[in-house]
Amino acid sequence: MVEMIIQAENILKSYSNGDNKLKVLNHFNLNVYQGEIITIMGQSGSGKSTALNILGTLDNPDSGKIIISGNETAKLSELHLSDLRNKHIGFVFQFHHLLPEFTAIENILMPLWMRGQKHQENNAHSLMDRLGLLDRKDHLPSELSGGERSRVAVIRALINDPSILLADEPTGNLDEKNANKLIDLLIEINKDFKQTIVLTTHNPKVAEIGHRKFSLENGSLIQQN
Repeated sequence: MVEMIIQAENILKSYSNGDNKLKVLNHFNLNVYQGEIITIMGQSGSGKSTALNILGTLDNPDSGKIIISGNETAKLSELHLSDLRNKHIGFVFQFHHLLPEFTAIENILMPLWMRGQKHQENNAHSLMDRLGLLDRKDHLPSELSGGERSRVAVIRALINDPSILLADEPTGNLDEKNANKLIDLLIEINKDFKQTIVLTTHNPKVAEIGHRKFSLENGSLIQQN
């Protein structure tokens, strides 16, 4: 039986703007199974980033449940929640968030260093070699192309061997050529590493890579054919 690794049950999320309350997620439900690619399509401001942040425990819902690998996140201490996030979830963001003063290899190893794991360079080198970046490992982010920075961000997200990769508009800041390369890379990662991926996008072409495809409308997910 395929393992369900994330459950989002009846998630509600609103933000206050003065006297007004903006409902961003409204009865948002999603089950994510090991090894699948889920794509969530929606326009800017539709709540895609909020949904991904809640799925990844970077933000809390107003109500509803998030269950990750059988653990209901609301019942965990901050320490246990941080440990769960570090072990099970990798993040790829549209703007990469690479630290400019550190080299590519140092950016990749940063999540391990933060966990006190100092000697994982062989794994990082292997991933960089696989993705054609080994000769760029000592370059700063400013010395890398947009596509290379994207690949560094993906490797950094994978270095902890997480159960799930959450990618928020990962092609939104790339030209078409590099966007296509990144999408091919995510498909390859899913195939070769059995990596579970939840990806948000406003691009219908990108959304097509999903084994299951959803649109986010009025705060709720609608499954597409």
